[in-house]
Amino acid sequence: MKATVRRPAARRSGAAPAVVSAAAAAVLLLAGCSSTPLRPPTAPPPSGPSAPGAPSGAGAPATPTPGASASPGAAKGTAKVTGTVATGISNPWGLTQLPDGALLVASRDSGRISRVDLGKGTVTPIGSVPGVTHTQGGENGLLGLAVSPDFGSDHEVYAYYSTDSDNRVVRMLYDPTRQKGEQLGAPDTILRDIPTGTLHDGGRIAFGPDGMLYVGTGETGKRELAQDLKSPAGKILRMTPDGRAPKDNPIPGSLIWSPGHRNVQGLAWDPQGHLWASEFGQDTWDELNLIERGKNYGWPEVEGIGHHPGFVDPVVQWPTEENSPSGIAYAAGAIWMAALKGERLWRIPLDGTRTVAPPQAFFTGKYGRLRTVFALDDHTLLLTTSNTDGRGNPKPGDDRILRVSVT
Repeated sequence: MKATVRRPAARRSGAAPAVVSAAAAAVLLLAGCSSTPLRPPTAPPPSGPSAPGAPSGAGAPATPTPGASASPGAAKGTAKVTGTVATGISNPWGLTQLPDGALLVASRDSGRISRVDLGKGTVTPIGSVPGVTHTQGGENGLLGLAVSPDFGSDHEVYAYYSTDSDNRVVRMLYDPTRQKGEQLGAPDTILRDIPTGTLHDGGRIAFGPDGMLYVGTGETGKRELAQDLKSPAGKILRMTPDGRAPKDNPIPGSLIWSPGHRNVQGLAWDPQGHLWASEFGQDTWDELNLIERGKNYGWPEVEGIGHHPGFVDPVVQWPTEENSPSGIAYAAGAIWMAALKGERLWRIPLDGTRTVAPPQAFFTGKYGRLRTVFALDDHTLLLTTSNTDGRGNPKPGDDRILRVSVT
């Protein structure tokens, strides 16, 4: 089924507002919650700084946290493209890997999901998600993908996508024995009524080490939604594989794990189980955040490091022209972050929850806009370009999946 294409209202942050349905409040069951900053309940959050670091001046990406100790070689790393896995993919967004090693990649505008053979580089459509809506020039459409932790027994693939009325999370059966292009079952919706808009739709989904599904959402240009605990917009959500609120979430019956986000498009865990998230700023600072249970990340009251009581500062911030971050992954002792407007791959070296040196930039301007980073192992990344998304300058072969060796 083809995606619906609508004309955009705007390209910048003042996008056409989305309507928050009453069903969203019912889904989250947030009895007694208001738009005040969320405070964590009795269970302690993961260890780590709540306001680490400070900018070293305009244009400086970050300052290492005082007291951080780097292991030998951690402050500087390398990244080298060692090959091209696949080419000619239209508007790739979500990327995940099946247990057999093959990749699944989502094409944002068309709603199509394709299987990519890592060895041969062949790209084979397996099906399209019905009802996907993309606004021409906008950011909505078929976005994040994830494979069920129990794929060997349930054969389920999860997707986050936009419709005419909302953003939603669905799961679909994947049967590779069926005819090519018809291998996806009908979507089973586990979460609906996430506000949608031309811009700021979030869209990254990933299963954490705890087996729960985490979902990054955007505030769709309506800033107030990020602090509204009755809305799933501008949040990181945490749910069971069937969409229910886990009992240990910060608010009983609620899917909200952390509020106060503008537009989350990257989620990754380090080996100690800490959750990291990338976030689009507005006009001044883009962010890498250490996500702690129940903490509030400040938007729209704070952009970047503000040392504001009640809000958590980012671990690292960048001027927006150098970044516009999307996907992130952890490998070789660092968070690796794809930059769209900045057209580069950032390496952020870590010692636990602290940075040990300023971020390094690789491939600046060489491959254009970069969307998704996926760690195949501790020293190999997959990196997708995003030059056919309506905002880049496509070259022959775009868009492509690159294989990157990192240390």
